[in-house]
Amino acid sequence: MPNKLFIVSIYSLLFCCFLSAQEKNKKKKELPEALVVDSIIEIRNPYNPLSPAKAAFYSAVLPGLGQAYNKRYWKIPIVYGGLATGIYFYSTNNKEYNRYRDAYKSRLAGLKTDEFYFDTEGNQLTTPRVSTDGLERGQKFYRKNKEISLLVTLGIYALNIIDANVDAHLMQYNVDENLSLAPHFKINEIDATSNLGLTLNFKF
Repeated sequence: MPNKLFIVSIYSLLFCCFLSAQEKNKKKKELPEALVVDSIIEIRNPYNPLSPAKAAFYSAVLPGLGQAYNKRYWKIPIVYGGLATGIYFYSTNNKEYNRYRDAYKSRLAGLKTDEFYFDTEGNQLTTPRVSTDGLERGQKFYRKNKEISLLVTLGIYALNIIDANVDAHLMQYNVDENLSLAPHFKINEIDATSNLGLTLNFKF
């Protein structure tokens, strides 16, 4: 009987020590997690649902302004370079189209005074450098190029707005070290072969 009491008391003592140790471990684990959560809350910027709309509006009013709002300053020269290129080609094709159209109108009026009746030195020619059919083809060619240049310019303007909106959305995504997707490379110790893979890691 005394042996049984002695064994029961020892088991009770060990059980109490085990419970107290578990409580201490829980307290130690809870404290860092709370600190990590608090630090994450302090570091993250608050989510602004109106930020994408603002960036798109700014880019619509003035191209590149939405990129400046998102602090993507390196994109501004690209936006203006694309718009300037589109405007340049539109202006050039429009100028050539007007040249051929004016000459064609002059031919229809029975005049021989358009620029294609003269050479580079200003001497009048008996036959024009460009025929009437050539003037018609020239008008169609430059009008088509002018319309394409206009569409490209409008497309770049629209992309400028879309880019500012999407960029503002992506800037507010929650990206931290607790969630990561990364490739891994491992050597198999049994047959010395290499294994490639992709791991998705969650840290709580």
